[in-house]
Formats: sequence, C-alpha cells, structure tokens
Amino acid sequence: MARAATLGGRFDTVVFGACVVVAIVLSALPLQMRDPLASALRRTIVAPLVAMQQGAERWRAAWLESERRTLQADSIGLAAMRSRALEFENERLRKLLGLGARLTWGFIPAEALHTEGRTETVVTTLTLTAGSNAGVTQYSPVVAPEGIVGLVQTVDPGMSIAILFSHPDFRVSAMSADGAAFGIVYPRIDVASMRLSERYLLELRNVPFRSELKAGTPIYSSGVGQAWPRGVLIGTVIDEVAEPETWSRTYVLRPAVNPAHVTSVMILRAPRVAQGVSGVWPVPTAPARAGDSAVTPPGDSARAKFVADSIQRLLVRRQRRDSIRRDSVRKDSIRLDSIRLDSIRRDTTRPPQERTP
Repeated sequence: MARAATLGGRFDTVVFGACVVVAIVLSALPLQMRDPLASALRRTIVAPLVAMQQGAERWRAAWLESERRTLQADSIGLAAMRSRALEFENERLRKLLGLGARLTWGFIPAEALHTEGRTETVVTTLTLTAGSNAGVTQYSPVVAPEGIVGLVQTVDPGMSIAILFSHPDFRVSAMSADGAAFGIVYPRIDVASMRLSERYLLELRNVPFRSELKAGTPIYSSGVGQAWPRGVLIGTVIDEVAEPETWSRTYVLRPAVNPAHVTSVMILRAPRVAQGVSGVWPVPTAPARAGDSAVTPPGDSARAKFVADSIQRLLVRRQRRDSIRRDSVRKDSIRLDSIRLDSIRRDTTRPPQERTP
C-alpha cells in the first residue's frame, strides 16, 4: 500500500511537471498557432472542466435565488405577525377607551408588564406602570374592559404590583346578576398538571343551597367589604362542584379576563369605588342552547324580530327626546360644542364638578 501511494505521488508530480512544460511551450508559440491550439483544447481536454464551471454557476445562482425567496417569505410572515399584533392591540385600546368613557372619572390607566416564565406556571402577579405619584393606593381594584383583573398589593412611587385572581390570597364577594345568590370567589388552586387549561378557573363557594345557578350565569362583585364596588363582572358559571355538605353549593367559574391577554388596565380610586360602577359592565348575553326556554320557536321568529325592532325604535326615540329636552334647558350662554374637547385635558381621577347657574 505504501508503494502504491509512492507511485501515485510520483505520477501526480510527473503530470504536474508535464502541464507546466506544456503551458510554457504554448505561451511561447506565436498567435497564429496559439489560438487554434487553445480552441482545440477547449473542445477536448478542457470541455469537462468548462461544463463543471457552468454547473457550479447555475447551482450558485439557484442557491442565491432560494435564499432570497426564503428571506422574502420570512419578511412576509413577520409582517403578518406584526399586523395581527397591531390589530389585537388596537382592539384592546378601543375597549379600554370605551371603559374609560363609561367610568368617566375615578380611574388611573396603566400598562401591565408581563414577566416571561414557563408555560406550565400560573401567573399570579402583574407589574403596573403607575404608582403613588399617580394616586394609586394599596388594595385598589384593578379592572379591564372584560371585568376583574386583581388587586394592588404593593405601591411604589413610579410603579405598583397587583395580585391576579389566580393568586392564593385573592378573595372577592360575589353575587348573581339578579342578586338572588351570594358567595365568595376563590382561585381554583388544585389543578392537575395534565389539565393546565383550567389553571385560571375560579370557584364560587358558600352559595346557599336554595340558590341554584345554571351554566352561563354571569357573576358580579357584590360590593360587600368595601374593597370592590358592586357590579364588576367576575366570570360565568361553568358547572357545580359535587360536595358532601348539603347546606351550601360550590360552582366553577370561567373568569371574564384572560391574564395572558391583559396589556392595559384601569386602577379604580377609592371615591369611585365608594360611588359604585353600576351599568359599566353590562350583563353578557349567552347564546341560547337547543331545548332551552329562551330559544324562539320557528313560527315565532318573525314576531320576535318585529318586537325587538319595535323596542329598538322606541329606545332611539326616547334618547332623541331626552337629548332635545336637555338642549332646551341649557342655561349657559356658551355653546359646549364650540369648545374643542381635544384641547382640554380631562382629569380622570376626580369626579366632575357640578356647574352653578
């Protein structure tokens, strides 16, 4: 084997030397003989090398085109992701502006900062970008356009930390929309690792046995204890928990707010909590199920639509009539619509001052 390697090395050396000699000889030939000889070499000996060069150029062009298309597809996908994120953020901001318009005063807007963690962990706290300098105090309620988010636990001058409804220390007195059933809402802690989708569920405990709640019933804060105002949406009933006690019932609630989607919140001030927030969170309308008494029979669909349209027209007429009456009894000499609202900064932390005639 060593002898074969030696012979192979000698052969390569001889070939290399021969090529050098041929190159020197060809470069010394006159032009009349050099061009025909070079053309003959290109058609015979050098032809495979030329073909390899052409193939390499084509492969390089194809690879560059593939890389360009991949980058273009990645750019399009990134732009689509950003557009969806912007749409979601715009929707959240519209809902937050609607909540601020319904509250009108007594609230502090803040951004909610999430901390990156493992997907199997339960998020129990949020960092808010408003602190004592903005008027935030300890135990201030934190709400979103959908309902209850949590409660402020720690306050610093420029930031604050709030516990979510998933925190083990979170409690809120609750009631049904009609006020017939009362209880205490607790976080659902005992969630198995294979059922992580249920880690943000709530439990409505200590409900009197005579008060039976159906699935889909909305649950609101009752205002008992003065920490939460009456009428903030907490969630909806999913099912009843079977317990051996016969003097009370326990229900599983689906919270109205998803902590993963919370980016901006409102912090309620104590005067706003004391006045209440009735009508800010309306009763959600759940879709009627087959066999339910709320389902309209096929023959009465036209009648039900006619009644609904009549009620809607009556409400519109009443609103127009009330607005006309309000316009007719104005005592101010200056028209309110002549003042640009965007030129005046409204204080959202204080109640509106009553105007003296």
